[in-house]
Amino acid sequence: MSKVVLITGGSSGIGKSVGDYLTQKGFTVYGTSRSPEKYTANNFPLIGLDVTKTETILEAVKIVIEKTGRLDVVINNAGVGITGPIEEIPEQEIKNNFETNFFGPINVIKAVLPQMRKQQSGLIINVTSIAGYMGLPYRGIYSASKGALELVTEAFRMEVKAFNIQMTNVAPGDFATNIASGRYHAPVLENSPYKNQYGTSLKLMDSHVDAGKNPLEMAKAIHQIINSPNPKVHYKVGEFMQKFSIVLKRILPDKIYEKLLMNHYKL
Repeated sequence: MSKVVLITGGSSGIGKSVGDYLTQKGFTVYGTSRSPEKYTANNFPLIGLDVTKTETILEAVKIVIEKTGRLDVVINNAGVGITGPIEEIPEQEIKNNFETNFFGPINVIKAVLPQMRKQQSGLIINVTSIAGYMGLPYRGIYSASKGALELVTEAFRMEVKAFNIQMTNVAPGDFATNIASGRYHAPVLENSPYKNQYGTSLKLMDSHVDAGKNPLEMAKAIHQIINSPNPKVHYKVGEFMQKFSIVLKRILPDKIYEKLLMNHYKL
């Protein structure tokens, strides 16, 4: 019997690429979207789900279990970007980002654990970000939300091992998706002391996404993880230098690493 996979944020970008690829490989895939009716040409079914609304999470999980009787793999992929000087980002936008990128995945995990415990099996893959390994200028809130998910996964996976449930993180670098168009951009204000630096950094960030890798690489990496008998705690998928930046952070003195980042972002 093919494994049943649930992917949050499955209507576009990395989520859609993963869903398409796993469908081709014979998995039974269900994706989610806040507006599934907009995507009629999908290769796998989409279920309505908003990760910021717990009732929709519970309903979507219930639908999949009723249709298939099980739930083998859950991919917490839904997420949103956010950019801006931390001083100028409205508090509500910071909270909104954590609701989607941090509390949303936790609530999805809580919703699926009873079924996986009943099966005595399951795999949960949390899509984080290489940005979550370091505080990036003008992306600090995004770094914080993804870094928080990385750490909570480390704890969570130890708590669920006794039930034969596995959990892992996959941290992508820049991929050619529509994340830049969907993220919250604090406006570049004319009278802002950050105007020039933030404006330059914003153009650099957008160019990185536009020149990013093909999301199919993430799909292939996730397929390998699903087929792994003992997934690692952390995976990184992206350009060599993006992955190497994590190694440099471990071995370089803090101020030297900070200087490298500032040079990179032309600060």
